[in-house]
Amino acid sequence: MREPSELTDVEEPAWPLLSKALAASGVSMEVAPADPGLGRASLHQLQVTARSWLGGLVLNCGGVVLDSGWLRIYGSPADEPATGLPSGTTDLPSLAEVNGFPERFDPDWRPRDNGLVVGHDVLGGVFVLNGADPKSAGRPGHPGEIVYFAPDSLRWETLEVGHGAWLQWLLTEGTDTFYDTLRWPGWRAESGALTGTQGLSVVPFLWSAEARRDIQSTSRRAVPLTELLSLHRDFALKLDGVDPGFLGDV
Repeated sequence: MREPSELTDVEEPAWPLLSKALAASGVSMEVAPADPGLGRASLHQLQVTARSWLGGLVLNCGGVVLDSGWLRIYGSPADEPATGLPSGTTDLPSLAEVNGFPERFDPDWRPRDNGLVVGHDVLGGVFVLNGADPKSAGRPGHPGEIVYFAPDSLRWETLEVGHGAWLQWLLTEGTDTFYDTLRWPGWRAESGALTGTQGLSVVPFLWSAEARRDIQSTSRRAVPLTELLSLHRDFALKLDGVDPGFLGDV
């Protein structure tokens, strides 16, 4: 096991490049302030270095809320009071919280279902970084690839990219095409009003024929994201008989 200094004090750290990409992005975003202590502890638990984009983000960033609050990418947020913070970063959980890291370093700990939850969208979609054996958890894709649990199909989809490429894609307006059938006029106002632990409940459900036919006519309300994730898992079991597994603790 590598010590924290071996993971943080590296040549060619990713953060300078990543911070430039964040600054140059044309996508609307809110960047939460970081807790350096939490970042170092998270890298120690993950055993990844600051040379990777994952390590650079977790060490130096409290998280990123993209595209008018539509998507949350988890980092190591500082324990700041809510006053003065943008709405999307209010109550934004950390990568450690979402994945249930132990309070103290545990060399035997592993991410649940062999994958790390790295982001959620407001519809209850889940982005996971595959571990060494995704097939054992019933997920597609190769080790080290990002996969997505889609709320409109209740199934996992492979994106065929790693974490760094996924972040670059998101910062270059990749969400425009990815979500083109799941957005409606005025969606920015609805997603932008949410806190970092809320999602949007859509009725009729996104996997229904009615919603697929006319997403604009659905009704939507803010709910705890954990409630939305639980609902999706329950329906995946009822409709397909397949347990999607761990979707993150929010």
